[in-house]
Amino acid sequence: MKRVKEALENLGFHKEMGRYFSHPDTELLIEFPPGPLSIGNSPVSSIQTMIIGNSTLNLLTPTQCVMDRLAAFYHWDDVQSLKQAILVAALHDVDMEYIAEWSIQEGKNELFNRFRADLDISTSKQH
Repeated sequence: MKRVKEALENLGFHKEMGRYFSHPDTELLIEFPPGPLSIGNSPVSSIQTMIIGNSTLNLLTPTQCVMDRLAAFYHWDDVQSLKQAILVAALHDVDMEYIAEWSIQEGKNELFNRFRADLDISTSKQH
């Protein structure tokens, strides 16, 4: 983490509490969660990569992003995260069956049904 901190400081970032870094030009934070990477109680077994110049960026898939946001909603009652999950699911092709199965494993089937209903309402307003 020391090398990450030094590299980010060279780019103008400042270490916030814990594993978060901020930059004065944005309200967004960068987080470096401890490994192994997981979403809720499920380890992440595959990731997407994006190549930008000479750098490779490892990313969650849209489906994993929705699951990550739903995990915050499911476990911490974070309604903002529910809204973010809806936005991602509305804009990207996600594996809704996989998300439903994962939600059942997390013991959150009823909250998944709320997400699905809210998503349906959101997408019907767009048409």
